[in-house]
Amino acid sequence: MRKTFIIAAAACLAVAGVRAQQSYGDILRIRRANTGLPGMKSSPDGMHYTVCDGKGIRSIPYEGGEASTLLELDRPAADYEISPDGRRILVTDAGTRKPIYRHSYTSDVYLAESGGKARRILEGVRDASFSPDGEKICYSSGNDLYLYDIADGSTVRITDDGEWNAVINGTSDWVYEEEYGFTRAYSFSPDSSEIAFLRFDESMVPTFEMMLYGGTLHNRAYSFKYPKAGDRNSTVELWVYDIAGGKSRKVDVGDNPDQYIFNPAWTPAGELYFYRVNRLQNRFEVVLCRRDGSQRTIYDESSARYVDRPSSNTVIFVDGRRFVVTEETTAGWRHIYLHDTERGRIRALTSGDWDVASVVAADSREVHYMSSERSPLRRDLYRVSLKGGKRIRMTQGDGYNRIVPSEGMKYYVRTFSNSSTPNIITLHRRDGSIVDTLADNRKAVAAAGKLPERKFSQFVTERGDTLNCYMQFPEDFDPSKRYPVLITQYSGPGSQSVLDRWSADWEDALPSHGYIVACCDGRGTGMRGEEFKKCTYGELGRAECEDQISFARHLARQEYVDPERIGIYGWSYGGFMALNCALHGEGLFRMAIAVAPVTSWRYYDTIYTEIYNGLPQDNPSGYDDNSPLQHAEKLSPRTKLLIMHGSADDNVHLQNTMEMCRRLNAAGKSYDMMIYPDQNHSMMPSCMSNIRQKMIDYTVGNL
Repeated sequence: MRKTFIIAAAACLAVAGVRAQQSYGDILRIRRANTGLPGMKSSPDGMHYTVCDGKGIRSIPYEGGEASTLLELDRPAADYEISPDGRRILVTDAGTRKPIYRHSYTSDVYLAESGGKARRILEGVRDASFSPDGEKICYSSGNDLYLYDIADGSTVRITDDGEWNAVINGTSDWVYEEEYGFTRAYSFSPDSSEIAFLRFDESMVPTFEMMLYGGTLHNRAYSFKYPKAGDRNSTVELWVYDIAGGKSRKVDVGDNPDQYIFNPAWTPAGELYFYRVNRLQNRFEVVLCRRDGSQRTIYDESSARYVDRPSSNTVIFVDGRRFVVTEETTAGWRHIYLHDTERGRIRALTSGDWDVASVVAADSREVHYMSSERSPLRRDLYRVSLKGGKRIRMTQGDGYNRIVPSEGMKYYVRTFSNSSTPNIITLHRRDGSIVDTLADNRKAVAAAGKLPERKFSQFVTERGDTLNCYMQFPEDFDPSKRYPVLITQYSGPGSQSVLDRWSADWEDALPSHGYIVACCDGRGTGMRGEEFKKCTYGELGRAECEDQISFARHLARQEYVDPERIGIYGWSYGGFMALNCALHGEGLFRMAIAVAPVTSWRYYDTIYTEIYNGLPQDNPSGYDDNSPLQHAEKLSPRTKLLIMHGSADDNVHLQNTMEMCRRLNAAGKSYDMMIYPDQNHSMMPSCMSNIRQKMIDYTVGNL
């Protein structure tokens, strides 16, 4: 009877409005209610878009007409591609997917005529794609490149020297995949007569081993090439394969083998070009290969510190000679410039004390781009003529926009959200006029649950830097009471955590437990100009740590904050920061959670680390002085520390955590740790919920 009474009383309290404490499951349910358009892509004709909803691939006109099913699926698709002529579909089978690294994988590939039935044509391959004429498929298998002829089903082997941990043809090595963001390292010429591809010789790159424990009686080592800061990189060559002649020729990429070569691509006129970046990553060149065999550097950017890592859309050709490029070294802010392969820079298309985020589309008339002009916390779509002049804002409302253009930017799909509004997806014509609302998630999200509101503000540090931040309060917040605070942050170079967009993660559960959640973007983060971002060069962690500690002190001075109960959390770079703040905070932090933390930049990869910190041979103090390993003895007895890591993290190796534990043990410090066997850096999907609920529980139990 007494137990029944207690349950009934609890139910009455809930009805009366007592705060319901959320679990990560509650947050996940809310997040899943904020849907998008799964597998959405623009069709080659620019008049339709396709979606892949698990049952099939459907083609939907941007305006007018009815949707049609291009292919019914009897198995889940990891990815798909429509041939340029729209007649065929290439489907990557999710059921046979086998991961290589975090982003790369092999799988079976199916081919179907539009409206027909899919048939398996390739087994255990990767990076398959159509030729521009839609008649052939290029793919990689066993580190070699192959060409499949759709008409007769024959296959031609383009390379024959591929070997695991030695030579890679047509796909990227680990560090290029992770940091330059691509796995496919080949490109068809516009007329489908040639294929340009990269060849990686990684034989001299040091081998890293990580242990895998599951699935066998005896654990096994997984070995792969991973260049840590200061190590040898792959030597990269550029080759061009002539399809009709069946022969390859080597392209001159310069005399220095210690450089980065990537993005082999073709101009609309059919001339090959590629990117070249020096080892220190403070010089970026675009090299054009003429038909007569000569070469010309058509773009050259240098910086005393570093040039931001270029991507495939850093340079976009708008016709046979002219291209647009985004860069920040000229004006100190990221802007768009028009160039000519013969005449060089023609003009700046944008200017001002704000950053261009990305180019959405560019053609011979104008450029559509995303901008932080109105606020670094927001993104808007703008357009500007190639002749320069007035910029036109295309999006309305205050918040964060993501744009998916049609081929040729005849239409675009806009996904809008802000901190209190989940995704509203609308379809627009090129001029910005609305065609239709494709999805509005406000009712579904409201029915799934409620998230704490984000209140944005700024604060000024002791050093005079103005930083953007937000705070989330319990629903029954009373300013006359004192509350514990968890600081969540990432803080990595060029990143942003303080954004006016809708998101939901484990921290959002904490206000329902009576906690304030706070976040601050310190020096080194993005969309505030080149100087603000690059001031951390050569000393990763110093200024960022100072700013998070300043933020914690600022919070401790607020009358509604319990200064004895401030915690900090971070993942990856954020884990590096959470450790550093716990060690340098002199007891300011009651609790710290560090997930998959870098503990020494000597343990991390070449491309990411060296662009921001230089070579360890040249800058040993920049690597060691701000390493948590060097300060383990400073962990305060009052700071509860939780370190979490996946044992199969191929990105931030478990070595980082093991060395941190070694130093903490030697210093006689106490801490908590959770290891996730055979999990990678993101620990998804199998451990996604477990780790986040653990962080909620640890915060509630220790802060």
